[in-house]
Amino acid sequence: MSDIHVDVLIIGAGPSGCVAAAYLNNKGFNIKVVEKSVFPRFVIGESLLPRCMDHFEEVGLLDCLKEANFEIKRGARFLREDIVCNFDFSKKHTEGWNWTWQVPRADFDHILVNDIIKKGVDVSFKHEVVDVSFATDGTSTTLIKDTEGEGYKIKAKFIVDSSGYGRVLPRLLDLEKPSSIPEHSSIFGHVKDINRPKGEEGTLITFDVLDKDTWFWVIPFSNGNTSLGFVGKNEFIDSFEGTTSERLQKMLKTSDYYYERFKDAPLLFEPKSIRNYSKAVKQFYGKGFVLTGNSAEFLDPVFSSGVTFATESALKAAKLITKELQGETVEWEEDYTNYIKYGVDVFATYVKEWYTGNLQTLFFHRPENPEVKKQICAVLAGYVWDETNPFVKKHDRIVRTLAHLINMETEKSE
Repeated sequence: MSDIHVDVLIIGAGPSGCVAAAYLNNKGFNIKVVEKSVFPRFVIGESLLPRCMDHFEEVGLLDCLKEANFEIKRGARFLREDIVCNFDFSKKHTEGWNWTWQVPRADFDHILVNDIIKKGVDVSFKHEVVDVSFATDGTSTTLIKDTEGEGYKIKAKFIVDSSGYGRVLPRLLDLEKPSSIPEHSSIFGHVKDINRPKGEEGTLITFDVLDKDTWFWVIPFSNGNTSLGFVGKNEFIDSFEGTTSERLQKMLKTSDYYYERFKDAPLLFEPKSIRNYSKAVKQFYGKGFVLTGNSAEFLDPVFSSGVTFATESALKAAKLITKELQGETVEWEEDYTNYIKYGVDVFATYVKEWYTGNLQTLFFHRPENPEVKKQICAVLAGYVWDETNPFVKKHDRIVRTLAHLINMETEKSE
């Protein structure tokens, strides 16, 4: 096979790769997407945030998703013992989408990639990046292995790494570094939700908080199946013996609220396990390439930020690549790294303060403060760049400060 010449090579056909490809294709660039897997394929990250709806709409991918009739997500519920904390996306500080979806990612991602193919984007499945080299001007030569195991080269003016957990360029270019998020692991799978209650209760995405470090997610889908997953410190996950199916069944007994509903629910596949899932990188871009989504940073699934960061970073990167390929000067450090890191840092604060217990104090303190709740809700909806929100602008201290005041008041009343 002769060398392929393109404007932009995109590695990975998940939501991040599809958003970048759709935008660049709309701008008339010659795009090539290579994807190691065959779609549909299972992947985690099934709870979306309203912010990502802006991205799908802007690049023309919203209509194909609406036709799928995914389960509508209008907020999220957090349970701890007998206290319920409901967040309603229509009651948030920041203007924006008031709903999103709960999606089986195999179906969701397949719809997205089929739509960009219909729009004329060249996508190759089961094609794996083996090596890459960059010239001094940023142009690249990437060695690809195809479905037959044969190698070919793609020459590109720019590379977008949207490979997610594949983290292709971070591995090949030695860009990985340890995450500052505490080490946790997860076991998760899908069940046929045979005991699903009728009405809203059966459709609510819920986080059942078992203790400060351990929680259980329940994400119902419109197809009658539900995603279940436990997250906890490594020692908690390791304390359950057996296959992943046996371990997940044993873990279900720790949820007083959900055990009866799911104790007899048939598993649809052998549950998956991920250990120390949080990831980080030394840099977000380089001469001729940019990292988007999980290829750059992955925090923690507790606030479902994965897909939103994937699409936010993909759209931002695609816009900057467009400017650069049109001969304009791009300040990548300011316009990309600093921008994305700001949002990552906001969400990272909430992840860290969740595990310190400070954020949980704000969630479950009664009576609730409606204004505080609206501001936190905007963060949970993915609007983490809105500096009119004190819980964004002062994220590094406001959660800790308010939790301290609540704890002091509690101690006084006792």
